[in-house]
Amino acid sequence: MVHRQFPINDPERRKWQDPEKILTDIGLKRGMTFVDVGCGDGYFSIPAARMVGQEGKVIAIDIDKGSVMRLQQKAAEEGFENLSAEAHAAEETIACKGCADFVFFGIDLHDFADPAQVIRNAGQMLRPSGLLVDLDWKPEPMSFGPPLEKRFSIGKAQQLIESAGFHTTSVNEAGPYHYIIIARL
Repeated sequence: MVHRQFPINDPERRKWQDPEKILTDIGLKRGMTFVDVGCGDGYFSIPAARMVGQEGKVIAIDIDKGSVMRLQQKAAEEGFENLSAEAHAAEETIACKGCADFVFFGIDLHDFADPAQVIRNAGQMLRPSGLLVDLDWKPEPMSFGPPLEKRFSIGKAQQLIESAGFHTTSVNEAGPYHYIIIARL
């Protein structure tokens, strides 16, 4: 089975995954700091930068330099001075200590070499009131997205998150193909 990846402006993806709705639903507001770990081309980072406004900040991290460069270009074109994007391995990155209102994993927790370390790093980046958000693929067969054997069940994702010292505050569906876990320290 061929698994299709979707670029940032893919109109098909927007039919089943609305980044603005997801970010609104988690409570992202003007003036907040949002860390997008595994940001890719910025499918969530760009809308987050609009939502937090110039008073807020978006820190975008991805291991893929090409994706980060495309995100930097898009941010520059749109005049987002509140968005910084850097190419780093998430396992080795703590973008800031105690600064983030949200640390967000947008359908990528399964991609990290050491997801447990990435979650521990998220804990260091969050403010005491901050939230970790894991938006991820349901473990169901689909013709796109990662292979089924790579996907995390809700139980596995929760176990990883909770073993890093977080407690789950909610688990919900996020459209037809994803679930969303919200947790706090």
